[in-house]
Amino acid sequence: MGEDGSVQNLGRVAQSFADRGPAWASWADGLPALASELLAEWELSPDDEPMSGATSIVLPVRDASGARLALKLTHREPDNAGEIEALKAWRGQGAVRLERADPHRGALLLERLDTTDLTSLDPLDTCAIVGRLYPRLHVPAGPRLPRLNAFVTRWLDDLAALGRDVPAPPRFVQQALGAGRALASDRSSNAVVHGDLHFGNVLAGRREPWLVIDPKGFAGDPCYEPAPMLWNRWDELAASGDIGAALRERFYALVDAAGLDERRCRDWVVVRSMIGVSWEVADARALGRPLTTAQRDWITRLVTTAKAMQAVAPGAY
Repeated sequence: MGEDGSVQNLGRVAQSFADRGPAWASWADGLPALASELLAEWELSPDDEPMSGATSIVLPVRDASGARLALKLTHREPDNAGEIEALKAWRGQGAVRLERADPHRGALLLERLDTTDLTSLDPLDTCAIVGRLYPRLHVPAGPRLPRLNAFVTRWLDDLAALGRDVPAPPRFVQQALGAGRALASDRSSNAVVHGDLHFGNVLAGRREPWLVIDPKGFAGDPCYEPAPMLWNRWDELAASGDIGAALRERFYALVDAAGLDERRCRDWVVVRSMIGVSWEVADARALGRPLTTAQRDWITRLVTTAKAMQAVAPGAY
């Protein structure tokens, strides 16, 4: 595949981000030029069609020696600013290996993994796989990683500011505020935290069967991790006939495999669920419109997850 064709295709793929707002549109417009610069500077050649993620574009490439790599171009935001530092800390142990990076341009050169992720495996088996990966990822955090507690404190303040406008049971909101503030004030944990580890963020590798990708990258409490594994593959939970029980099965599979503190994990799930609800409200307000059907469905998912956690041993916060 020629470089010109790949860069043009990259530009077309990136346009899907443009409707997120002016900052995203500006980033998308600049991607073809940025990709061309990096391909020349890092002596890379395109090797396949570009792919889009939630906040990034990935272009399969080969380096001067012919090694198969992936050039990732990321829209830089405060909550993913720690991605490069997290990957450096992991050094390819349980995670994709970082070969090179330019933080100022949001560019990462990564080992290339298979596109197969964990969505095709049994959910509980997958939870056990991810649970066993957690301890390998939760290595001591360096000083350059953003502190999770600072983010959580700000997010909780935003949740509290919504008052009665949060479309969730008030008792869950109050539980999240109380537990979240207690957890955020506890600075005893200083591990590298992925922050968004779910079924789609674990890919098949060659060095190891499964490797983690796309960390947000925080320094904080490992018990923050499980929530995204509960929110995803929702159709399978709904098909179980008892969503609450199925959510708790996943929760216990994760916690048991990782050896994490059950109570702290449970409280973090509730905290993250209610923060997630507040984000949907804030996004709708920013665009000056009511919640969409998709947003309401997501909020229902978050509230259902918080409700399921009520049957897990309650926290003392």
